[in-house]
Amino acid sequence: MAEIIFIVFGLIWGSFLNVVIHRLPRGESLVKPRSRCPKCQRDIRPWENIPILSYLFLRGRCPGCHQSISIRYPLVEAAAACAFYYAGSTYGLTVHAGMTALFLLILIALGLIDFEHMILPDELTLGGGAIFLIYSFFNPHQSPLSAFLSAFGGVIIFSGLFFFYLKVRKVEGLGFGDVKMMILLGAFLGPEKLIVTVLVASVLGLLVGLFLIVFKGKNLQMALPFGIFLSVGAIISLIFSEPILHILTGQLP
Repeated sequence: MAEIIFIVFGLIWGSFLNVVIHRLPRGESLVKPRSRCPKCQRDIRPWENIPILSYLFLRGRCPGCHQSISIRYPLVEAAAACAFYYAGSTYGLTVHAGMTALFLLILIALGLIDFEHMILPDELTLGGGAIFLIYSFFNPHQSPLSAFLSAFGGVIIFSGLFFFYLKVRKVEGLGFGDVKMMILLGAFLGPEKLIVTVLVASVLGLLVGLFLIVFKGKNLQMALPFGIFLSVGAIISLIFSEPILHILTGQLP
């Protein structure tokens, strides 16, 4: 029964997360106006806004203009449900479960916003970082010292990479949003999981970059939204950091 409650809450928050992903990078209010079709501006009725089910009932099309609705909307809702299910099933009905779910929701939003707009909004990176730095004083899995050292240690290292590329290679190897995202990641994950996050993100970025160069004719000057790799890396690290660290250190789980 508890698992069903977690999933339902995740679906509800996933619906709001879609609003954040669509409106925040456009500088629009998250509260008003009410949800509407981005193509014909028709207001969405309450029964047309039921997570996942409405998409299926409407067959993926707006009932007003009959244009297709992005598959992203039900996928985000499903991802949010999975985030709440993981947090609840792992930590039970606790404050830490709620904070874990919030962390995952922010990662989903950042990854998709960076993928679509190549930006990482300060409201999510710095705002989220501030929330989790404050929470570190109550976090049963990490001390405040560990959180602050991880957050600002990550900022220092990524700032160094940012200015190295900018001054030496005359290109932005990283966006400064990636630097600020280190505060969010380090504040919640701590040093070991942050290392795994960066490692996984780097490998994923390298593989995607090689794929684009080999199969899509891109070159080394192309810009990749590294925030999405950091988001995926953080999710993988949050769930699988222990076996990954065992493999990296040559130890058996």
